[in-house]
Amino acid sequence: MRTLGDLESAIMDRMWSYHQPASVRDVLEDLRKERQIAYTTVMTVMDKLYKKGLLKRQPAGKAYVYESVGSRESYTAQLMRETLASGGNQAATLVHFLERLTPDEAAALESALRVYPPGSRRS
Repeated sequence: MRTLGDLESAIMDRMWSYHQPASVRDVLEDLRKERQIAYTTVMTVMDKLYKKGLLKRQPAGKAYVYESVGSRESYTAQLMRETLASGGNQAATLVHFLERLTPDEAAALESALRVYPPGSRRS
């Protein structure tokens, strides 16, 4: 899984925020509040996001309505997992990561570990 490009990110940000299916036209109108963009450009990028498995779609007349497959948090967690797996020495990578946490991030990590403690991991 690669990180998203600028337009892919802008589209996924909207799809994650909608919490419901949306058409290319819906996303286009939202994006046009911030930039000039063509319908076909948005349609092409949404099709690519569908092919990457980030969006699902259903026919709606002659077009499709799209919906995010997972949450923003799930996507971010997958990126983090893949980055950790490719980082060489995982323990050293985690130490460097922990060294850079802000107090708020450290508190969030501690909260997450209370919800999902290390002993409860699947093998």
